[in-house]
Amino acid sequence: MSSESMKEHKKQSPSRVKVGIITLSDSKSQLKEEDLSGKIIKESLEEQHEIVSYQIIPDEGELLLKTLEMMKDKKAEVVFSTGGTGIGKRDITIETIKPLFEKELNGFGEIFRYESYKELGTGAILSRATAGVWQNTFLVALPGSPHAVELGMKIIKPELGHLVKHMKH
Repeated sequence: MSSESMKEHKKQSPSRVKVGIITLSDSKSQLKEEDLSGKIIKESLEEQHEIVSYQIIPDEGELLLKTLEMMKDKKAEVVFSTGGTGIGKRDITIETIKPLFEKELNGFGEIFRYESYKELGTGAILSRATAGVWQNTFLVALPGSPHAVELGMKIIKPELGHLVKHMKH
């Protein structure tokens, strides 16, 4: 089920976008553990899109803001973050990026939680995954679990060029 106008919009959308990836994890940034979630994002995009930066940082709001600025300076059109979206004391991603949003894409979080609910049940309410526009940069905040990242990428990857097109016009 798709509309003709959406098909036309997608045809006119860029097929290649510039992407930044941020993994927020105290343990991965200190212990240099393998970052499966960041790797899933990178591997799912690198064939079709340009990865301009990939950073692993601790769960610190100031550092997240500096990293976002750096990625914007590198011309990232979309920045994916993974981690820090739960309700724990160190989960600061949502509180840090939501005030930046000029426009929030509520539908992404809603669909993400709905699809999670179908797989995991009521525990899906713990996710605060979200997306929005900040200074001509599309931000996507995904949970830290590899399975959640795979789900988020399945939802958003087909729309990347379409999102960038609309964000810039």
